[in-house]
Amino acid sequence: MPFGQVVLGPPGTMCEESLAKEAIGSADIDIMELICLENVMQELNLGPNGGLVYCMNYIDEHFEWLAERLGHLQDKYILFDFPGQVELYTHEESVHNILHKMQKLQYRISVVHLVDAHHCTDSSKFISVVLLSLSSMVRLELPHVNVLSKMDLIQQYGNLAFNLEFYTDVLDLRYLLDRLEAQEYGDLHDDQVDDDPYAMETQEMPKYKERLKEKFRKMNEVLIEVIEDFSLVSFVPLQIEDVDSLKRVMNTVDKSNGYVFSDKPAGGVFKETELQSERIGDMQEKYVR
Repeated sequence: MPFGQVVLGPPGTMCEESLAKEAIGSADIDIMELICLENVMQELNLGPNGGLVYCMNYIDEHFEWLAERLGHLQDKYILFDFPGQVELYTHEESVHNILHKMQKLQYRISVVHLVDAHHCTDSSKFISVVLLSLSSMVRLELPHVNVLSKMDLIQQYGNLAFNLEFYTDVLDLRYLLDRLEAQEYGDLHDDQVDDDPYAMETQEMPKYKERLKEKFRKMNEVLIEVIEDFSLVSFVPLQIEDVDSLKRVMNTVDKSNGYVFSDKPAGGVFKETELQSERIGDMQEKYVR
């Protein structure tokens, strides 16, 4: 039974640029042998996103091409590098169909969803990241590991409002509501009103802002309620040059697709001996001040 990972995430995390001429490394299967995004864009006069949608639908319709090549790699642990455009996972059915067909080939697959850790420093972005992760989990219907990558860069973007465990375990996000309002609608610094025709508009701005704040808060309350109702999302922190961090992510992924329990030669090499709180505490001490 073959095993594999589907790696996805916003462009810039790990997923290669869709128009990159050179791959990061040699690939056993190059999808450009079947269809090339650049050619699709030129021939059909499509942009990058529209071209990707067309390409993924084409791969879905011609899946037998991929299945034939996967048949020669039954003894390999496969990494599938998917495009980073989110609409492929939130609106389109092609990726879901492709992964479902892989399951019919007896592939044991996990989705590894990478997002940059610095989004934790912005409450609004963090809620968006959690919603994106949740949407991918629900739509793709596969074992899912969400990863906060580039932990070593997090301090360059600001300080965390809470400790790292709050974000990795996606604890009570209602604590972020006040911070959301402060970030989106900071305190007013009203200038002294002059006797001019626009004085009344200047005086009315605080009332308008209060109404906007109320709507903004209600919207975020509903979004947080959706996240809490599903209660599915959590994150594993990663710093790619930290060997222990990398092993923890690998172990989590291999457990999610069952590889760690298999009879493969490398199956179950790394055994988890730490508590979750100890692992997060170690990352907090190293990368979050």
